[in-house]
Formats: sequence, C-alpha cells, structure tokens
Amino acid sequence: MELEVMDRNEQTYHENSSASEDEDDDEEEAVEWSKDELDAISALFDRPMRQKPPKPPNPVRQRPLPLPLPHKTRLPNAPAPKQHIRLAARAALSSRSSFSDQVCKNPEVLIGIAREIAALPPESDVSIVLDRWVRFLRKGSLSMTIRELGHMGLPERALQTLCWAQRQTVVPLFPDDRILASTIEVLARFDQLKMEDALEQCVPSASRAVLEAMVSGFIRAGKVGLARKLLEFATINKRTLSPSVHVKLMLEAVRTPEGYGLAAALLDELGERPELHLRQQDCTAVMKVCVKLRRYAAVESLFGWFRDTGGRPTVVMYTAVIHSRCRDGRHREALSLAWEMERHAGGLLDLPAYRVLVKLCVALRDHERGVRYLATD
Repeated sequence: MELEVMDRNEQTYHENSSASEDEDDDEEEAVEWSKDELDAISALFDRPMRQKPPKPPNPVRQRPLPLPLPHKTRLPNAPAPKQHIRLAARAALSSRSSFSDQVCKNPEVLIGIAREIAALPPESDVSIVLDRWVRFLRKGSLSMTIRELGHMGLPERALQTLCWAQRQTVVPLFPDDRILASTIEVLARFDQLKMEDALEQCVPSASRAVLEAMVSGFIRAGKVGLARKLLEFATINKRTLSPSVHVKLMLEAVRTPEGYGLAAALLDELGERPELHLRQQDCTAVMKVCVKLRRYAAVESLFGWFRDTGGRPTVVMYTAVIHSRCRDGRHREALSLAWEMERHAGGLLDLPAYRVLVKLCVALRDHERGVRYLATD
C-alpha cells in the first residue's frame, strides 16, 4: 500500500516539473522580438534628443555695450624701434627694482632693521641681520638705520654697521657721505670719536656733510669747545658750513651765562656773511638768542630781513619779537605787533604767546585785556 502511494507521488512530481518546463519554454518563445519591433526600437535611438529651447535674454540684466569714442579708436603713432626697445627695457627694470626701491627708502623697514640689530645678543655680529637685507639696500639707505641705533644708545652697533657696509662688494654701499656722516655724528654724541688731535687734518679733506655731522655730534655731547674749534678750522681752510650749525652752537652756548660770549661771537660771524640763508626756524632761534644777549636791534633787523625776503612770520616768531620789544621797553610797539599777530593767526595762539601777551598787558596796566587773555589761556 505504501509503495503505491510513493509511486503516485513521484508521478505527480514528474508531471508538475514537466508542466513548469513547458511554461518556461512558452515564456522564452514569448520574449523573442520580431524584426519589425527591433527596427522600430533602433529607429527610436537613432532619432536626436529633443532639446529645450534657449531662454530669451533678460533685457533688464543685459546692458548694451558702449559705442567706441572717436578719439579712442584712433591708433597712436607707432614709436621708433629704438624708442620702443627703451620703453620696454625701462618697464622691465622698473618692475624688477620697484620692490627694492620701496625697501631701501622705506623708513619703517630701515628702522625695523635697527630694531633687529638692537635685539641681537651682545656677542652676535650685525651681519646676521644685514646679510638678509643686503640685496634690497642701496647707497645711503643705512644712514637712517645708523641714526636710529644712535637714538637707541648703541654707538658700537652703529660703527659695526658702517664697517659691514665697507666690506660689501656685490652691492656697493660705500663710500657714501650719508652713512659716514650719520656714524660720525653718533660716535661724537657718545664721546667715542677720538679726533681732538686730528681735527686740523680732517677739515681739508672731509666733505661738508661730514663736517656738519661732526659739529652736531659735539654739540649734542655738550662739547662746545670742540665744536667751536672745528668751526674755526673750517673758517681757516675756507670751508663754509651751513648757518644751521652756527645756530645750534649758539643755542647750546646760551644755556649757561658762561657761554654768552661765545654766542655773541658766533652771532657776529653770522652777520658778517655776504649772503645769509636762514630757515624760518633758524631765524626764530637766532631771535631768541639775541633776546638773551639783549641785542634787541638785531632782533628787529632779522625780523625786517625775513619779511623783505618774502617770508611769512609764524606765531613763534611774532612772540619772540613781542618779547624783545617788551624787554626793550617798547610796549606800545609790542601791542601793535600783537594785534597784527592775532589777525594773521586768526585767534589760534599757543600757550607761550598768551603768556607774553599777559605780561604785556600787565606792563601797560591794561588789566581788562589781560584778564581776557588769561581767561583764554
């Protein structure tokens, strides 16, 4: 009985499997494409794809191009071949040297070099800093660096910078009077210029800038005698120095009553010059020296000369002349000059001017005017 059941099940399984195979064959026969259908599908792929039409331009966003101007459309005359080559070479050189020119003339960079040198350890040499900047430096560039080292109180570093500049051969930085003058002024200011015995030999050969720097250094060091000796040597050798040097020495001499004689001698020498070229601040400084020396006529002479040469007096110069007239007892003339000063200054006076005006009002017993000046002060 069991064998009959198994035979029956096996027969059923074979019938089902044969039926499924027949269905798969029918599906394979159904999947087959005809030639017309394949040609239709191929034609669809051969047809170009339909593109979207481009959008029209927005008239608001699109602006019309400007019409060319007649004077712009004309072609310039062609330069000559030599001129064209020179212009091209000049443009190339300017583009290459523009950065170097900016560095070698930039005060911030040159002062920054001085600060880097000041930050070096005492045993280090200045070449550690200067070698990095040598390709950007030119003659005269280091003069500001040396002066800044002098302001920092580092004369040894200033001298080392000068020695480093003397050793440069790829980019020649020396001889240069500006670097030498700056170094000499710094060394003389800090009493490290041992030239008391060599002044007479130095004056004939040194340039004017170097001599003036040496005098300025001696003056700032308080060595009035050495500065005066150098001026005498310059006069003997017929070397004419700037009047500003005489003015600086006069201002330093009148700091003490012992120097009034030297200041008076320098004032006489300055007046004996055939041509006097004084800057505005130098002229005002000489006026102040004359007031201390009680040479009030010289103040009036300088004031008239400055006006005749086309100069416009400042409030400081007006104040010096008013103070001179007050000291000389000419208070009415001082008051008229005070009114002139107020007109030219437009009421913008400084504190020393108000002080002189208050003293003038006290001398004139004009207390009401003095109170107004005092309230403004």
